[in-house]
Amino acid sequence: MTPKQLTPGLSVSPQLSLADVGAAQAQGFRTIIVNRPDGEEPDQPTIAAIRHAAGAAGLGVAAIPVTPGKVSDEDIAQFADALRMLEGPVLAYCRTGTRSATLWALAEAKTLSPDAVLKAAATAGYDLSQLRDRLEERHGDVRSFSPTARAHDVLIVGGGAAGIATAASLLARRRGLDIAIIEPREEHYYQPGWTLVGGGVFDRRRTQRSMASVMPKGVTWIRAAAAGFRPEANEVVLEDGTTLGYRVLVAAPGVMLDWAAIDGLEATLGRNGVTSNYRFDMAPYTWELIQGLREGVALFTQPPMPIKCAGAPQKAMYLASDFWRRNGRIGGIDVGFNTSTPALFGVKEYVAALMEYVDTYGIDLQLNSTLVAVDGEHRRATFRRADGEVTIAFDMMHVTPPQRAPHFIAESALAASSGFVDVDQQTLRHSHFGNVFGLGDGCSAPNAKTAAAARKQAPVVAVNALAVLDGKEPRAIYDGYGSCPLTVERGKIVLAEFGYGGVLQPSFPKWLVNGERPSRLSWLLKEKALPWIYWNGMLKGHEWLAKPEMLPHAPTPHASAANPCGEPVRRAS
Repeated sequence: MTPKQLTPGLSVSPQLSLADVGAAQAQGFRTIIVNRPDGEEPDQPTIAAIRHAAGAAGLGVAAIPVTPGKVSDEDIAQFADALRMLEGPVLAYCRTGTRSATLWALAEAKTLSPDAVLKAAATAGYDLSQLRDRLEERHGDVRSFSPTARAHDVLIVGGGAAGIATAASLLARRRGLDIAIIEPREEHYYQPGWTLVGGGVFDRRRTQRSMASVMPKGVTWIRAAAAGFRPEANEVVLEDGTTLGYRVLVAAPGVMLDWAAIDGLEATLGRNGVTSNYRFDMAPYTWELIQGLREGVALFTQPPMPIKCAGAPQKAMYLASDFWRRNGRIGGIDVGFNTSTPALFGVKEYVAALMEYVDTYGIDLQLNSTLVAVDGEHRRATFRRADGEVTIAFDMMHVTPPQRAPHFIAESALAASSGFVDVDQQTLRHSHFGNVFGLGDGCSAPNAKTAAAARKQAPVVAVNALAVLDGKEPRAIYDGYGSCPLTVERGKIVLAEFGYGGVLQPSFPKWLVNGERPSRLSWLLKEKALPWIYWNGMLKGHEWLAKPEMLPHAPTPHASAANPCGEPVRRAS
């Protein structure tokens, strides 16, 4: 937790954990204001839990929950009253801190000028410029309040790998295009590297850079969170209630890690031997546990699909087992892999090589076995299997959490029945809205959710988005390519590359890299080349081995929708 000070008496913060409450007390705060309703995300502590933790720390709590995108005058008045009445210094929080900063800004607008309010917010790291009209209205300016900003040519929701790569690919093709990216985070992560952090190969600092440093030049960075969509009006609603217009929308929201879906997991994650490489702050703990374990039971889990990088749960296990083997400990450690899937890997051509390592390390492979509960204090894990539930004692456990579509996507008009952005799996255009595209982990296409998939998808979306802007039909198609470099031991990788339906799509000739067998060259690709390609190629608009395939002629249209210029946009068949 890093609070951002707006005034001497008020700071704001993203979502607090229960541990952060004690840290807030240590930093001198006397009261916490909760601006986030319960149930927005499965991993957030309830208001009641925050009250309990605050009471134990001697802090006061006020709850003024605000629905994203709906900051009302009543909410503003309650927030202003709370600041007058509560003992300070006060720490207010929501999902990103934006709602809390917005409430303060609108509450202060009666007495402070919009420029002063916006400058204070910007100094704290919150760009509230979209609120200017509303601030001026509250300050007494004669101009009327208009909540909708001008429309951008392309509005991208999400500043992860998919969103940044798409913006870079667009600009590589058309300089000067008006592109805005909605992204509240200050840091950008190379998530494929977290497996190597957990295996003692990378320092986690190699996987992190500031968002500002990767944002393409010429792109407007909107440091806020999206809260909803109005595709019929070509608008996105932000967390503070303002809206942004667009001619083309690109939804790249990523996927949510549903830690709360496993009973007891949140309370013990990061201690009691329970870890996960799916969190930046937790991967070093994985390596700590691996080094410290000399005998006992080590469990590794995989939840039902879809998940980010289906091979990552196994990668953690193989790297750990290889370390124990190299240090003469593997004989005293019982390694177990409990996966919800009916097979070790979804593409059969790679299973034989993986099974050799399962046998080499003596791994107890349990298929159709789903983690449902964790008792961290007693180090016991409960799994649901076809013949009932079984509880296993462990000394360390690496957990891959269930994953789902973000809440603001799943409940929007953009969602498919799965909750993810509903797209045509070839053109990646939305199934109902002709000027909307989706890609990355948050879209419904049935490909493997990997950074390699996003690398291939971004140019497809860029080409097709420009076509729609020009009143033409999308012609670039995505074939489902995904890559999963399975680190079976330190120094060797099984390089799985495949597309829709599990069709193999190797990037190199078999005499150079046989993806079905462990390879030293593939390890060098993973350790040395891919991180460099990510930072200096993919995020910069260089499409090495990622040029989109083009249909020879525009496909026959079978439906139409209104494009940003009010003319018919017909969908590809």
